[in-house]
Amino acid sequence: MKEQNKLSSLNLPSTKNNIFKSKNIKDKFLVIYFYPKDLTSGCTLQAKDFSKNYKLFKRNNCEIIGISADNLDSHKKFKKKIKIPFELLSDTKKKIIMKFKAWGKKSMYGKSFFGIKRTTYLIDPNKKIIKIWKNVKVKNHVKDVLKTLIINKKSFFH
Repeated sequence: MKEQNKLSSLNLPSTKNNIFKSKNIKDKFLVIYFYPKDLTSGCTLQAKDFSKNYKLFKRNNCEIIGISADNLDSHKKFKKKIKIPFELLSDTKKKIIMKFKAWGKKSMYGKSFFGIKRTTYLIDPNKKIIKIWKNVKVKNHVKDVLKTLIINKKSFFH
């Protein structure tokens, strides 16, 4: 997604066995977070953090979706194992991941490779992108997203 400020349409297979369509999210804030891989340590911590705070996000008129390049079977196992209450979307062709600039060069243990960069978008009910977190560090990230949501919710509805 070139640095635009509106969410363009997003249609991907979902763990609810349907196609998730961003246009169906009406009158709500939306958190879209991109993560590298199901059932890995950092991604599990991040999903647990979002899950633990899910009711707070819902109370603040916000839906959460997680996106990775894993297939739906992998997502369903991940969702069941750690009891994720929100939808996970599968982007095996990486079209949306690339569109949202969540794909790029990474390095680990001195090796460079291409992969999903942990990225989070916060979008308001008018589909305006409020904030983008790039190269997310898992620790305290969900707290930061929630705080940003609450601040923006107050200004959006007043």
